[in-house]
Amino acid sequence: MNIEDYRSYCLAKPGTSEGFPFGENTLVFKVLGKMFALTDVDTFASVNLKCEPERAVELREQYPAVRPGYHMNKKHWNTVDMDGSLDDQMIYELIDHSYDLIVKSLPKKLQATLS
Repeated sequence: MNIEDYRSYCLAKPGTSEGFPFGENTLVFKVLGKMFALTDVDTFASVNLKCEPERAVELREQYPAVRPGYHMNKKHWNTVDMDGSLDDQMIYELIDHSYDLIVKSLPKKLQATLS
């Protein structure tokens, strides 16, 4: 997966916006103002994605490319290396999971605006 495919996939999700709140190199995707994915635009070596804590542990044990979130809450975020060891479908699934977790945490009124 390249950064343009990653970016297009994230932006296609309802209510998603992109920005650079942490500096000019860190591209952040938010759904209705809450972050669900981020990456360094210069290297695209990894992406940070939110994850349900038990699943995060399972993924880290199963895939060397999945590590505790760099500069993030390590219980709830994973850093996923974009080294090609995970296929695109798996990356898309992890993005979906992150997005869905954030949407579920939003007030019902905001969730309703996404359908």
